[in-house]
Amino acid sequence: MSSAYNRIVVNLRDQIEAGTLKTHDLIPSERRLSDEHGVSRMTARQAVTVLANEGYVYRRPGRGTFVAESRISVRVGGFTDELLRAGRKPGAKLMHTEVAEPTSLIAEALDLGDGERVLVTQRLRFADGQPLAIETSYWPASRCSDLLDHADTGSLWQVVRERYGIIASETDARMEAISLDGESCAELDIPSGAPGFLLTRRTFDEKHRCFEFARDLYRGDRSEFQIKVLIDAGNPRSTLLARIAHQEE
Repeated sequence: MSSAYNRIVVNLRDQIEAGTLKTHDLIPSERRLSDEHGVSRMTARQAVTVLANEGYVYRRPGRGTFVAESRISVRVGGFTDELLRAGRKPGAKLMHTEVAEPTSLIAEALDLGDGERVLVTQRLRFADGQPLAIETSYWPASRCSDLLDHADTGSLWQVVRERYGIIASETDARMEAISLDGESCAELDIPSGAPGFLLTRRTFDEKHRCFEFARDLYRGDRSEFQIKVLIDAGNPRSTLLARIAHQEE
């Protein structure tokens, strides 16, 4: 990436994040950017394309390029509470439920014995009415017997807390950047093959027993992750706190 190309991307991104350029503001034209930064129109266009792919701007043919809506950050495992804290309206649409035999990976993650089954919930997650994530969770049937009867409830953590006395105390997660498949893109109302994130997570109760194993797909243009690393000099370890736009409990 050339220094001039990078300067355009960084300058516009900083103005958007600082609020100098606000949501739905028209950004400078490619001609103006090329003149101001002494680059070709092609270079200016490529810089704007990078910002569009990152979700900072959107194009309207014949009208120009505008600042997109900002991402919303929430902590892993706290979608409903975090959205409410941010003044946003969380939502969920039930897509699929089933009682299933777990794969070896899921059985290991949930520490299941031979013959134990899992309850599967798949939901489309919303913020202010906009689809942002597809959440697929696996729950031990022995501990959450009738959870599927309440799967259309906003916060499933609240359900397991109130019905089964299971209190979430810790979540660990692994995040990967991916290209979303066509079916997922259709559900999330974005172009096929759009960038996204796969969050694979486990949630533990107060006795450090895993009660949820989940794979969550997020829109790349509306997801933001904040990483906080805690270092103990006597016993080096790192704790990753990922904040994600629109993830559910």
